[in-house]
Amino acid sequence: MQLQVTRTLVALALAAVAARACPGDEHDHAHEHSRRAFPQTKLPSPTRPLEWGDLNIIHTTDSHGWLLGHQKTSFPEPNYSGDFGDFASFVAHMKEIALEKDVDLLLVDSGDLHDGTGLSDGFPPGGVDAHESNKFVLQLPYDVMAIGNHELYIYANTFDMYKNFAPKLNGRYLSSNVNITVFNEHGEAVSVPVGSRYAKFKTRKGRKVTSLGVLYDFTGNDVNTTVQKVEDMVKEEWFAEAIREEPDFFLLVGHMPVRRDNWPTVFNAVRAVHPNTPILILGGHTHIRDCLQLDGRSIALESGRYMETVGWLSAKLDNRDSKKNITFTRRYLDPNRVTYEYHTRRSNFSFDTLQGQLITKGLNDLAKRFDLSQLFGTAPEDYTISQAPYPSNNSLLSLFAAQAMPYALTLNNSRANVPNVMITNSGSMRFDVYAGPFTKNDQLTASPFTDSFLYIPNIQAGVAKQVLPALNKAGANERRDLHERERELYARGMVEMRYLEWLEEMDRRSNGPERRAAQNLTLGYVTHDDCPGVGDDVLHAPLPFFDTPDFIGSNPPDVPDDMPIDLVFVDFIEDQLLQILNGLQSNKTYTDADVLPYTDVLANAVLGIYAEKFWN
Repeated sequence: MQLQVTRTLVALALAAVAARACPGDEHDHAHEHSRRAFPQTKLPSPTRPLEWGDLNIIHTTDSHGWLLGHQKTSFPEPNYSGDFGDFASFVAHMKEIALEKDVDLLLVDSGDLHDGTGLSDGFPPGGVDAHESNKFVLQLPYDVMAIGNHELYIYANTFDMYKNFAPKLNGRYLSSNVNITVFNEHGEAVSVPVGSRYAKFKTRKGRKVTSLGVLYDFTGNDVNTTVQKVEDMVKEEWFAEAIREEPDFFLLVGHMPVRRDNWPTVFNAVRAVHPNTPILILGGHTHIRDCLQLDGRSIALESGRYMETVGWLSAKLDNRDSKKNITFTRRYLDPNRVTYEYHTRRSNFSFDTLQGQLITKGLNDLAKRFDLSQLFGTAPEDYTISQAPYPSNNSLLSLFAAQAMPYALTLNNSRANVPNVMITNSGSMRFDVYAGPFTKNDQLTASPFTDSFLYIPNIQAGVAKQVLPALNKAGANERRDLHERERELYARGMVEMRYLEWLEEMDRRSNGPERRAAQNLTLGYVTHDDCPGVGDDVLHAPLPFFDTPDFIGSNPPDVPDDMPIDLVFVDFIEDQLLQILNGLQSNKTYTDADVLPYTDVLANAVLGIYAEKFWN
């Protein structure tokens, strides 16, 4: 890292205060913060101020540990280079503006704080996912937060949220339909909400709010956690009691997409009692930017993923007995310092707050504690999930399946000399790999899942080679089964199909090749939603999109079809693979009993092992 020569006296003073408040390696911190504060890449600025109303909301969702910002130089990454300290400064300045305008400003989050980067997932043995990174989230003045499905995959994470996180929100961490089983003071097992079922409070301007925190019908939760179906939740006595009294507006927060899910169920239950009360829905989960209105006195906003989007919502409220349409606005902000400084009317000299500096320093200290800069190698080019065709040299899926898996899984493996076919799901790749240093943090970001690899020995090569195409086939006669499988994966928490579908539509509707060829816009999100006006704060050219299969595999070995080989696969797809295998041959009905462990190497270690060998 290069020490920036240009420094402001203000920045120096603030950094010095931050260093005294949080002692550590101040020299390294100065390097880190300067690199982000003075980005090498020129970023486009917003061109129009935010529209403020009587009620305004800053919205985050699906942050998944992305608290140090996106630090790679290939676009679109610089669009999202602001860290959580920068965001804290932004929120503080926006609060000041709200005071000047004498209007309400709320800060809301729709869940999924776990699983995604080294800050959340890089903890040492004995730790709990996101326990440390969530301490920085708690430093921001969130008015309402809702639980996400990623808070529920591992009981220890849910218990940590119940014991250490939710209490600090003072009743504003909401889990309307999510319970955890714990022991009460008598040593009896009881099922209780992880947070609160609902919250009632008043805004600074005295507006009465009733808020819920709803999770979609998630089925992948761990034992001793419970997710009630949304359609059953709205029939509960507590729900009827919660919505009986009319507030000035309902704030329905939840980890559920605003489209193609169960928000209408909640909305209609409220509307049955209060036909005209304003309803603001803040959703999440599918990682997209989206907005729609269920009627003229409501709005539903979803604000992306991975701190790639900060959502803005404003409403010009009228009398709650009115039947007139409410004027709403929404905006999708690219979270970087150029965006933040523009909307807060600050410069690089006056933007950073002390709290923001302290959060940035604390996050860098945590990254050092977790050794996230541990270098595996240097990636020679960008490898992306959907911006390059599969298979191709720049496809991360090709790299993982055809090169990284065959090397990493056979290293120091007694079965290395047995020919094999290796298969995994493409959803195991969660983020792109960009040219430059490939670190522990990059490894955890690209492939965070701790799935293990299994195998079935002595499968005829001719049969084994058919398994991958059979898993991926989706002919007309299997279309109903495909939709059923997608529904099952969605219920278990897989959102890649929805996110990729959104990217594909974005490229198609935005004339992607032409806009990219013009080279007058940077790459980024181009949103088409169902709310009035232009939602994106900065105009971009859409990302290139290429379709990807659900399952990917190694290059099949060049051996006779009747030769017995190993069929190797990730444990996540075991049930589907066994079903396919039994449909391809009739010599034997394969069951769990035929499946053996193949290696101790987990999925989240594969790229690092490969990089150490081939990227040095």
